[in-house]
Amino acid sequence: MVSGSGYGGLPGGVAVSQLRVYDWPAADGRRGGTPHMHLTCSEGYVVTAGHGAVQTLTASGYQVTPLAPGTVAWFTPGTVHRLVHEDDLRITVLMQNGGLPEAGDAVLTLPPEYLTDPATYAAATMIPVDAPRAEQARIARARRDLAMEGYRALREAADGAAALSAFHRSAAALVAPRLAEWRERWLRGAGAAARATAEQLDRLSAGDVSHLAEAAVRAEQPSAHGRFGMCGWLDVYARP
Repeated sequence: MVSGSGYGGLPGGVAVSQLRVYDWPAADGRRGGTPHMHLTCSEGYVVTAGHGAVQTLTASGYQVTPLAPGTVAWFTPGTVHRLVHEDDLRITVLMQNGGLPEAGDAVLTLPPEYLTDPATYAAATMIPVDAPRAEQARIARARRDLAMEGYRALREAADGAAALSAFHRSAAALVAPRLAEWRERWLRGAGAAARATAEQLDRLSAGDVSHLAEAAVRAEQPSAHGRFGMCGWLDVYARP
């Protein structure tokens, strides 16, 4: 079993980042991020500044949720989402299963011909970490615009439910080779956090309070600033 101090990450195994949403105009005249979907991770927003919206597409249809300071919004896996910037939109992002989004648990809404295999998808989405910043920005914007093409097709499909279901299947096939790796990451992160709580409950039920003596306090500053994410520029924090 996991000891009381065996998990040292953020509560519940979440990941946190600070996001400044892209202000690049897209083909529809709106400014904002890259439409995409997560397969195993819920995502939450705590809006800290500015105004905007998140556009979402699920089997229930299309929806727009306004975002303003103080708004807390979240959505579950399978939700295609696009952040729209209106006025310096800044968000603290909470991701379930810290580590999985960075390991590929996000698929952009590229046109179907880019979703056929991992190599084709990577060629259209990868941002080289050693490229000059201007080149990184060019690639990030180009992949956003390409994802907007697929997103627009999903929204405008005559049979929207069937189109979205086809995208779900393509996304799942695309990430299938990585599922074993994801499971290992989950076991080390959110899975370990849940097991630690289970053991603490067992100890308390037995009258054992020894894990309380292992209490610890941690704090950190971002480990990187201004990374080109899917939705905007990210300040990220190192994970244990």
